[in-house]
Amino acid sequence: MIKLKNAVGYIRINSNELSDVEFGIEEQKQAILKYANDNGYGIVEWKIDTVNGANDSCPELNEILYGDVSNPPFEAVIIFENDVFAHDIKLFFYYFYVLDKKNIKLLCTQQNFAEGDKVANACHDLICYVAEQERRNIALRTGRARSIKASCGGYSGGRCPYGYKVKAGRLVINEDERPIVEYVFKRYDEHIPMLTIADELNDLGYRTRKGTKLHDTSVRSIVNNRPLYEGMYKYGKTMNWVKGVHEPILNKNNTDENL
Repeated sequence: MIKLKNAVGYIRINSNELSDVEFGIEEQKQAILKYANDNGYGIVEWKIDTVNGANDSCPELNEILYGDVSNPPFEAVIIFENDVFAHDIKLFFYYFYVLDKKNIKLLCTQQNFAEGDKVANACHDLICYVAEQERRNIALRTGRARSIKASCGGYSGGRCPYGYKVKAGRLVINEDERPIVEYVFKRYDEHIPMLTIADELNDLGYRTRKGTKLHDTSVRSIVNNRPLYEGMYKYGKTMNWVKGVHEPILNKNNTDENL
């Protein structure tokens, strides 16, 4: 008995077009099942997204691309036709590339290329090349956008500093963590060693975000970020500090007096 290769079947439907669409969920399912059966695959999981004009998010697609869908156990994702995956051909190439990096094939019931033949291999190489260029373009655009936002003092991503939380893309004070930051700087400005400060915080019942005890490295990361707690901001290692748009935890004038 031939062992079938595991595959995910992906379907996307626009709810605004359900009444007129020629290929609905069941029609796509049947086409995908037939393709899988003809090519030695077994559909072991279905991922279905329903989008509309107001909400174009595709959580199931994101799960396939960036979530726990991996090889093993899944060797392929099978779709009905290319524009189900992405109306923009560049995005399709990019998604193909992401799956290829996970060693997962992207197969289409409407694609006539046989796996492993010369035409399919040439298309694979071309798609991966185009997708790699698109990945670089996306990274470049994202990096530029973050740099521009950071140069204006806005939060640009990365690990959220202790004492703050991210709300609507902005840093706002985390009142549960604020006392830790204030205590660290109070004791540090009194020239208390960082390890002692960490021990004192642990004795007071404070813990890290993961629920573990604080160490001198925890205190050091807060101390090294002093300008941020005084209302400044920078993104990455190459930027200079600029005036941030977040509320400072420390009063710079008061901390200067304690130095």
